[in-house]
Amino acid sequence: MPPRTTDSSPERRDTDRPHPDQEPGRERSVPDPEAGAGTEARVGQAPHSTEDPNTGQGGDSADGTTESGGASADDTADPGVDPRVAAVRRAADGGRRWRAAQLAGCAALLAVALTGGAVAFGGAGGGNTGTGVDTVSAAGALTPGALARGDLDSGIVSLQKHLRTQPRDFGSWATLGVAYVEQARTKGDPSRYPQAERALKRSLELEPDNDQALAGRAALAAARHDFAGALEHADRALKQNPYNERALCSRVDALVELGRYDDAAEAARTADDRRPGVPVFTRYAYVHELRGDVRTARAVLERALGQADSPADVAYVATALGQLAWNQGEYKTALGHYARALAADEEYLPALEGRARAQAASGDRAAAVEGLERVVARFPLPGPLVALGELYEDRGADGDRAKAGDQYALVDAWTALARAGGVNADLDTAMAAADHGDKKEALRAARAEWNRRHSVHTADALAWALHVNGRDEEALPYARRATATGYRNAAFLYHRGLIERATGDDREARTHLKAALELNPGFSPLGAREARTALKELEGTR
Repeated sequence: MPPRTTDSSPERRDTDRPHPDQEPGRERSVPDPEAGAGTEARVGQAPHSTEDPNTGQGGDSADGTTESGGASADDTADPGVDPRVAAVRRAADGGRRWRAAQLAGCAALLAVALTGGAVAFGGAGGGNTGTGVDTVSAAGALTPGALARGDLDSGIVSLQKHLRTQPRDFGSWATLGVAYVEQARTKGDPSRYPQAERALKRSLELEPDNDQALAGRAALAAARHDFAGALEHADRALKQNPYNERALCSRVDALVELGRYDDAAEAARTADDRRPGVPVFTRYAYVHELRGDVRTARAVLERALGQADSPADVAYVATALGQLAWNQGEYKTALGHYARALAADEEYLPALEGRARAQAASGDRAAAVEGLERVVARFPLPGPLVALGELYEDRGADGDRAKAGDQYALVDAWTALARAGGVNADLDTAMAAADHGDKKEALRAARAEWNRRHSVHTADALAWALHVNGRDEEALPYARRATATGYRNAAFLYHRGLIERATGDDREARTHLKAALELNPGFSPLGAREARTALKELEGTR
């Protein structure tokens, strides 16, 4: 599955952080971590004023807008061309190999899926009284944790309503920005990121260097795959408030995605010392998983699941356990974890996707196809789109090749939309295009991403893009680097094995292809089949 960079697990209010002299007996997930010291957090609202923060003139209007063109609480879209239309136009101009009718069908699906994410951004009025709407407080409206525990769309409406009456509440602007980031991520709608950026900017205009908005900027940068920027904003937030949970977590995410694994491990230990809890535990586990320490990763996640006290926490952690089990080829165990996640939240998309992958690997292809169709019908993201396309190809029934082409075409449309929202989509492009698109574009994207960061995932993507372009001698060092940390990923081993075979190193090729199939024999419908074929041919030539 794709690398994990962000999560939707609830967090505590950062202004309620523990004081160092009040926590000597608390339990930690790691033995003897170093203690951290904190500073007093900024809480409350800025005083009401008619001055515009940009110009010193004008004023905040009743609906939260500013005369200087600042963010509005219910700001919904940038002017100009609809990004979905622009995405389709770019894709159509790119010389794709699929029929125009197929692309049109995919584009319509994308538009339908994203419409649901736009509904909540209209007016803040109406009769919606779902969870979170009536929990606004004068001191800060909704916290990100409350949003995650309740209904995100309703929470956003509630924040918009609050900011119409309290337009200088910098804390609520920061929370609204974070909520937009989360809505964009969970709904697969990157067009929401500009709204998040404007809300966070407004918060910082009202209260410069407030840690809530800086942490929100770190989360936004990570969501847009600007991990250097995420690290910078997280460090700035932590300078203001060393206990800001979102900033601590974003810092771990950024270091992981930059390939700075030793620094990420240290950041995870620091986060665990300062703010132990589900968001930190899951990151701590992932750092260990990337180093091949599956035992510790599993133990930490199981502890996190034991501490989970909300459906959102249970769904998130159980899904992380399912992904870990699936990576090890433990499909029955994975299905059990996904069942628990879906019992907590029957619509939790990562669990629905993970269950479908585990079903496919277990041989239940019909259930897998049905499950992935359900996922992509709501939010067509690259990972499940490619997985569904490969299942269609592997099944090979009448019309399946055209159906697979639809899925791969929609990846291109999503990528264009993501870029319009300020997202760096090069890794997604490289991974999808190498097998199912323009191979030269895959190499361009992989090189661009490698120039930005040196993670195991970017190393693997560049190795594979070089391989499909017939440049295996260049690919081999990157394939070795992708597997150097001990990360147990069957796709990485499969890629390395085929590259080694292409360079004439049959012995190493057999070793890594066999390791891939022993670790996770159902890692990919098409990849696993190719790995078995290649291994059989290698064994026949011994």
